[in-house]
Amino acid sequence: MPNIGAPELIVILIVALVVFGPRKLPELGKSLGAGLREFRKVTSGVTEEFKTTVAAPSIAPVQAVPATAVTAPTESAPRVS
Repeated sequence: MPNIGAPELIVILIVALVVFGPRKLPELGKSLGAGLREFRKVTSGVTEEFKTTVAAPSIAPVQAVPATAVTAPTESAPRVS
């Protein structure tokens, strides 16, 4: 992933200024910041939920069935093909 330095940021800001104009640029920055904050809040909530689910699974362990409880199929039962 390439790094974005100062010259690239200046070019991006100039293009944004030309496209959106000087009056809309502060409003656009505020809405972009609010969107990023909301995104971070949601992703941190999902990450925390994932960590708690992985750390403490709610599924009970499966118990083994004794070999005497398993019966073989009888010959009188019809076979399904």
